[in-house]
Amino acid sequence: MQFEKNYIKNQNQELIEIRDEFFKFLDINIPHNEDGSFDFSSNPKLDAREVYERFFKLDYQARKLRALLGQTYELHKE
Repeated sequence: MQFEKNYIKNQNQELIEIRDEFFKFLDINIPHNEDGSFDFSSNPKLDAREVYERFFKLDYQARKLRALLGQTYELHKE
């Protein structure tokens, strides 16, 4: 099964946007070290459900795009 280039491009853009939202959430809720990395030593308290929901969106979109690319480029055939 082949998918149109624009469809795959849009799905990839959606993945990028979801990823950006996920990291924006982390940036807002976790302090940073001087080098810009996350400072987990301060033991930030995050809502586990919210973290999971955001990660699940990211993971779902990544798996969806992976399947599209696999089908389009026949990556699953041996």
